[in-house]
Amino acid sequence: MRIPHRLPVLLVWFLCSVLGAAEPAGVPVPVRVVSQTVGSDELLLALAEPEQIAALSHLARKTEFSAVAAEAVQYPQIGLGDAETILKFSPTLVLCADYSRAELVTQLKRAGVRVLIFERYKTLSDSYANLRLLARELGAEAKAEALIAKCEARVAALREKLQGRPPVRVIAPSVFGMIPGDDTTFADLCAHAGAENLGETMGHLHGHAAAPSEQMITWPVDAVVVMGTDRERALEPYRGLVPYKFMKAVRDGHAVLIAPHLMSCVTHYRIDAYEQLARQLHPEVFK
Repeated sequence: MRIPHRLPVLLVWFLCSVLGAAEPAGVPVPVRVVSQTVGSDELLLALAEPEQIAALSHLARKTEFSAVAAEAVQYPQIGLGDAETILKFSPTLVLCADYSRAELVTQLKRAGVRVLIFERYKTLSDSYANLRLLARELGAEAKAEALIAKCEARVAALREKLQGRPPVRVIAPSVFGMIPGDDTTFADLCAHAGAENLGETMGHLHGHAAAPSEQMITWPVDAVVVMGTDRERALEPYRGLVPYKFMKAVRDGHAVLIAPHLMSCVTHYRIDAYEQLARQLHPEVFK
């Protein structure tokens, strides 16, 4: 007789429901949270008590993706994040995003586990809203508000430094033929760092869109924003790639570097990227 392939998942579901039913009436169930994405890892570690964290995502310890990689080593990881692996940690709450696999979310809900899905993360305001959303689940409202207040103070201080400074005209090149326009984390980054995103203002692009190569050659690009820690290495893929190889900024090495984990950061850690970019674009105000 063939054993159904999904039997292990179903067995975990059954055990979770039995164990949950055995909880004495009136006794609050301790919060145990599993995070399925890097963004939710960062939110969770900012707000939760250690005993509330059951496991983090499989990317949590990778410095190229995570702003909390060093802190994440203290906690288990969920591997690739299938339902069976997640349920083994007996979570009462699982954190997902709107790009998480639909079948995974369905399986978790069928197992009786509460799933919190983060759907907006392109702006700093979205980051604050997500902090508050998770804080309500954890009973950490005061901690969230204190963190947001510190973030707002940093943003205000940066805004004051950049006041009156003309924005530096930039693009974020890509070897995949796409560049960011408006309604992107890069647009948010530029708006806070004294930069003008030419993909938005001259390309009139929405979201991540196909690069208008012929038009881009005429754009007045002051600098390109690239990921990495070594300028020449970061620029190398673009020196022979159309349209970037025709741009004076690329030929002359006018590039600013952003740490890989910050380039598309979706949490409050994006403020690190604001400051990192602003320091390179406007060094004179940081002396």
